[in-house]
Amino acid sequence: MVFPSSSLSLPLSFFPIPTLLPNNLIFRNNNWTILNQRKCPLSEERPRFSCCALKPTSQNRIFRRDLMLLGLTSLSLPMPLSVTLAEEEPKMASFLDEINAYSYMYPVELPSDNFSFKWIESRKPERYSSAAPLSPDARLRIVSERVDFIDNVIISVTIGPPNSSYIKSKDKSEWTAKDVADSVLADRSSLRVTSSQRLEESSVLNTHSSEIDGEMYWYYEYLVRKAPLRLTDESSTYRHYLASTAERDGYLYSISASTVSPRWEKLGPFLDKAVSSFRLLSPTENYVPPYKDPWRFW
Repeated sequence: MVFPSSSLSLPLSFFPIPTLLPNNLIFRNNNWTILNQRKCPLSEERPRFSCCALKPTSQNRIFRRDLMLLGLTSLSLPMPLSVTLAEEEPKMASFLDEINAYSYMYPVELPSDNFSFKWIESRKPERYSSAAPLSPDARLRIVSERVDFIDNVIISVTIGPPNSSYIKSKDKSEWTAKDVADSVLADRSSLRVTSSQRLEESSVLNTHSSEIDGEMYWYYEYLVRKAPLRLTDESSTYRHYLASTAERDGYLYSISASTVSPRWEKLGPFLDKAVSSFRLLSPTENYVPPYKDPWRFW
């Protein structure tokens, strides 16, 4: 049960006597009496409304007229922090790309808020050789993408070889999430600039890695200063990204989900679920490895 954020007024009889007055002070016959302190038999780590109540006696009984003198006929107390509801899970849909053998889940709606994403599949799955490049050297390419123009959200999947400037070893066990993030971000730019200049456009906030079903996944969060679909020209507005990368056949498969910083607090948790669900799948007969037919553009 969730109560409104405003204060809650409860009758006096709801609370045991020791919690009514500070320091257990009792006002009776114009005299202040300090009650003996009693230790609570329950854990003292989490305070409750009451652990043990004093037995009413002629010396510690409180009458309504005494409370009226103190102005305590009713109490307004905030609800304890433990009274909370679990955050509602969004309704998710699955996406499967058999050409590149991966899948992920993406948010569709949040029923309680009557909120729905307005997804448009801007780029349908396609093979690496014919996919749109993200930089003039065409190393990193978008193999699928969906966009919500109304809520300013983008989920895209890219494939590209590791950047030898940041990943120098072929042994994946030696790779760090920061190295993988720098490798991917160095190739994400449509400008004719160096890899280091492209990397300066991004700020990596945090990174970590996790092994799932025997496959290593590297996770990273970052901001991009030059962001598409900007809502404002203010310099403080960036595009906020979450991303996950895995390696197969010598190529990095990466999913990224993003929105502008003013929308991050509301949409960020949903995008996190999408990125966390990204998985490489066992190839089927429809799978086309990135190195196959590099000359083919259809």
